Amino acid sequence: MNRREFIRLAGGGAAAWPFAAQAQNGERVRRVGVLAHLAGTDPEMQKRIALFREELERLGWSQGRNVHIDIRFAPAGTQARMLAQELVSLKPDVILGYTVAIVAALKGESQTIPIVFVDVSDPVGSGFIVSLARPGGNLTGFMSYDASIAGKWLTMLKEISPSLTRAAVLANPKTSNYDYYLRPAAALASSLGIELLPHPVETATDIERSIDLFARIPNGGLVVPPDPTPAVHRKVIFASAARHRLPAVYSMRYQVVDGGLMSYGTDRVEQMRPAASYVDRILRGANPRDLPVQAPVKFETVVNLKTARALGFEVPPSLLARADEVIE
Repeated sequence: MNRREFIRLAGGGAAAWPFAAQAQNGERVRRVGVLAHLAGTDPEMQKRIALFREELERLGWSQGRNVHIDIRFAPAGTQARMLAQELVSLKPDVILGYTVAIVAALKGESQTIPIVFVDVSDPVGSGFIVSLARPGGNLTGFMSYDASIAGKWLTMLKEISPSLTRAAVLANPKTSNYDYYLRPAAALASSLGIELLPHPVETATDIERSIDLFARIPNGGLVVPPDPTPAVHRKVIFASAARHRLPAVYSMRYQVVDGGLMSYGTDRVEQMRPAASYVDRILRGANPRDLPVQAPVKFETVVNLKTARALGFEVPPSLLARADEVIE
């Protein structure tokens, strides 16, 4: 599928043919909404949407035969409320929503339409569900990470840069569970000899300015937790980190593939398979309040040696030995 065709199929109300005509074959056509946190042209988003469609097809849901998928893109949460209203007005049978800000917008628009979420760090603390085992409402899905993973990110920074004494946490409090990761990271930082510094950011300009300011004092590093704002503007972080020769640790593989130094986290593309499975189960009659929220069980360490060399860091053998993927 070429880029133009992907955008035509994935965007808004554009599908291969009008929704109303799809029911002419006599089979009931179900409607699935998707509200995503990256641009439709972002390669990572294209992979996720493609796998979601593929998995739904494998489960028996074919676009143009018995399902119609409406997709909207709200990069870093921009226009999330408006797009949530738009999707809800289409009366879908289920909606797939990415990240805290987008899911909050969807929840605010409907307490009845089933919503399957992904990329949400703290669904209980965010007020989306009652408990992981029994969500209790119209939302269920797949959480990102337990907050304790923040300690792993700090440890990796210290490992690749033993002289490190300061770490900036780059995230947008409006689009992420900022304090969720900040609190456990702060609890561990002192034992590692690291001063942890919150750096809330909302735009690409914020990110560049924040890193420039932080880099004025030596022996620093960057922690980039799951958040659509730095995800959308990841190349700004790469360029700023390179300019100041700062080590940075990310939460997702694709950020390292695209030029980041290292990451520890889960494969977000593969998460589309279980997400599609939950959508399938809801379309077949399951109630989201009875589907437990699942936490990731498989984690991977990814290291980009090319970026390490450009930054002037030698990756220690212990880190290389643990790496699930090394990018040359």
